[in-house]
Amino acid sequence: MDTKPYLEPRESTDKVDIYHVEDGQLSDSSAEYDAIEETEPGKRVWWICMTASVGGFLFGYDTGVISAVLVSLGTALGGKALTSGEQELITSITSGGAFIGALVAGLTGDKMGRKFAIYLGCVVFVLGAIIQAAAYSLVQMTIGRLIVGFGVGSAAMIIPLYIGELAPARYRGRLIVFDNLFVAGGQFIAYALGAGFTEIPQGWRYMVGLGALPAIVLAAVLPLCPESPRHLVSHRKVDEAKKVLHQIFPQATPEMVDNKIKLIQASLEISTGILSDRSIWWQLKQLFCVPANARALFTACAVMAISQLGGFNTLMYYSSTLFALVGFNKPVAVSLVVGGTNFLFGFACFFTLDRFGRRIILLITVMGMALSLTIAAIAFHWIPVSRDLVLEAQGINWAGVLLLVTIIFYVGFFAAGVAPVAWVGTELLPHEVRALGTMINTLTCWGCNIIIASTFLSMMKSMTPSGAFGFYAGICGTGWVFIFFCYPEVHGMPLELVREVYTHGFGVKHAKKMQKGLKATRNGRVVRV
Repeated sequence: MDTKPYLEPRESTDKVDIYHVEDGQLSDSSAEYDAIEETEPGKRVWWICMTASVGGFLFGYDTGVISAVLVSLGTALGGKALTSGEQELITSITSGGAFIGALVAGLTGDKMGRKFAIYLGCVVFVLGAIIQAAAYSLVQMTIGRLIVGFGVGSAAMIIPLYIGELAPARYRGRLIVFDNLFVAGGQFIAYALGAGFTEIPQGWRYMVGLGALPAIVLAAVLPLCPESPRHLVSHRKVDEAKKVLHQIFPQATPEMVDNKIKLIQASLEISTGILSDRSIWWQLKQLFCVPANARALFTACAVMAISQLGGFNTLMYYSSTLFALVGFNKPVAVSLVVGGTNFLFGFACFFTLDRFGRRIILLITVMGMALSLTIAAIAFHWIPVSRDLVLEAQGINWAGVLLLVTIIFYVGFFAAGVAPVAWVGTELLPHEVRALGTMINTLTCWGCNIIIASTFLSMMKSMTPSGAFGFYAGICGTGWVFIFFCYPEVHGMPLELVREVYTHGFGVKHAKKMQKGLKATRNGRVVRV
């Protein structure tokens, strides 16, 4: 029996060619094709994903190091202390560079391969780190921060996509979390080095210069990692794809590997003849004008926006400044608590994401973020801070201690939930638009990041600290409502089946039916969903 899905072109008044899979047909074939997913993956796939996740360390280190740099610069750039606006500039310009870097990686990710974009990110990151370390003016520092951003954006966009395409379905979320753990680890290491170098003259130069090391390490070990099998099949390199699948599933039989290749090809047939010789503009129309694709993209980008606009990066970029503001004598050292919490609670997500699913974790943790930020906003009411963000008291009072505690809770909820799940969102996108959709998701990340980094100090002055933190709490609360009504549970589904979810609106209810059907199929029963 021919189990390949029937592909039917639909007419569209806006002249966008739309292809779809007849509902349920891809699901029906999945039991035969995906027997390979029931075999135990090899250790090599874990090492490959851990190696690629060093790119997440680049993202995390740069995010964390600027916090200590801001309180260590003094008059090193141009012989004068930086104003709040200048601090926001050198902080946010990296996010602007990352926006551009993610755009370039997205445009080259399908044509040149996932690994090419990672290599490119490593090269420009090293260059940017060197320029920063040698900077003696605001202009030089800004250029170095911008170039580093190009590398960070490239790595942050392509690595979750690369891992998601390599990972076995049942471990996909956990393996993508590797990347987020490395992000958190990079932030923690940056805080630790910042605490050590703060008291050393010109110590900030060592901090930014050391950021080149993980990029060099990643470029050195990346040749040991294969290209993703889905990318290889899409470029007709079937034999290479089979070798990669054998590495991922060493216990799989040749027949299982052949069937997995057929499933990937069946999924790709939806876009066979579509993407060849088509422009980026045409692909963008496929992404935005095909309703199912647009809903998947909106869901992924909405969760990413919640993760960025919910206020976490204000702590990453300005934690030392913030803790100095409320009266702590060693603000950089106190920031270590934030970095450590972020790193440790990332492991909580690692062990729960593929067991309990994305949706329930998001609902619990985003609500926790909203409540923590609300308490922080109330605590700021009892901290005497002037409109110019100057503490009008000596030392720290009980409200400052409460603020630190609530921030720790907030960071814990963030790290255990929306932080990694925002990057897992690449799994929601169909293959033919996955690289482009991942690029837009990453652009959402950096676009929101620019807004946060360039407005936090200004918001603190204009809205008061209580108002700013209350604003972030409102964003988290609104995000929780969206997740409740619009975020479907797709954990454990092969990527080739996830596309069917969004053919039924946002697919929250249909995804539940599909999960039941997949579970029944694995138990030897076939259930139509």
